[in-house]
Amino acid sequence: MPLELFFDLVFVLALTQCTALMAAVPTWEGVAQSMLILGMLWWAWVGYSWLTSVVDPEEGVVRFAIFGAMAALLVASLCVPRAFDDLALLFACTYGVVRIGQIVLFMATSRDDPALRSSVIGLAVSTAIGTGLLVVAASTDDVLQGSLWALALLLDMGGPYLFGQDGWKLAPGHFAERHGLIIIIALGESIVAIGAGTEAGGVDAGVVVAAVLGIGVAAAFWWLYFDIVALVAERRLGNAEVGREQNGVARDSFSYLHFPMVAGIVLVALGMKKTIGDVGEPLKLVPAVATLGGTALYLLAHVAFRYRNVHRLSIHRLLCAVLLVALIPVALEVSALTSLAILLGALVALIAYETIRFAELREKMRHQLTEPAPN
Repeated sequence: MPLELFFDLVFVLALTQCTALMAAVPTWEGVAQSMLILGMLWWAWVGYSWLTSVVDPEEGVVRFAIFGAMAALLVASLCVPRAFDDLALLFACTYGVVRIGQIVLFMATSRDDPALRSSVIGLAVSTAIGTGLLVVAASTDDVLQGSLWALALLLDMGGPYLFGQDGWKLAPGHFAERHGLIIIIALGESIVAIGAGTEAGGVDAGVVVAAVLGIGVAAAFWWLYFDIVALVAERRLGNAEVGREQNGVARDSFSYLHFPMVAGIVLVALGMKKTIGDVGEPLKLVPAVATLGGTALYLLAHVAFRYRNVHRLSIHRLLCAVLLVALIPVALEVSALTSLAILLGALVALIAYETIRFAELREKMRHQLTEPAPN
């Protein structure tokens, strides 16, 4: 785990760079580019979360391979602000190095496991196609470049669906914990965004209030995930039948559905940065959509997450997401500070409702779910 956390520190830079790109280019194009970049970097991180379920990253040559992947991911993260410009080819190449290192380690691990070897070969094919498209995209621009990036992300992330899931191995508790930690890391980026937003105008009373509200929003995001959702998901993963069923839950609930959660947090980080930059003025359209729409995306991912795990809809979170989207026009008229207060108020109301409405069930589940799962 220490080396994995060390690896995650590089991903922190990737998140920060994606937020910085959107802040520097607060347009729909800038947001789209940032989300595509984030998607590729997320899938690189996901690959290593699966890898460290079957190999010990602390032992032997694996340790040095992880260090090498960290270096490549660091360079790729440094390229983020110009990944659609003059550093497009360097980003594609370093991203390829990160993914190739993962494939090589998987291939070495699967020597005596034909099922795992077959799955790794399928992953290698989708990885090669995705990386190849990024290389081709480096010589294009505008709509064609964005389309190639989107296709690369779709094919790369679609690999586990196209080439099967039977052969993968994982340690359920460790796997769930890794994804919980990455949510915390993403929330840390939203806090970093608050600090970055103070660079231009210093710290006055408005900034202090905005910072407190921002911490409140981050705490609400944490509560919504860790109070019960993460426990239920970990238990569901651990109780799934080893093989196809467990791998499918891990792929859908964690590898796929945690991405919109992280993307939502990064979008809100953009809104926080812009809010701190000028608390008295209304947010522009893109930051307003990022703030309220990003939160809605986070909640909708939770709705899908719950449905995938227990086949039940979270109507209250769905309604809160719809409400936040409906409030975007309001955010264009009131001060950024007021918008942040409205957002926090909606999240607090949601948490209070869930805590009161499901108090008995919540208490029972928390006590059950914190007990070790049966072997």
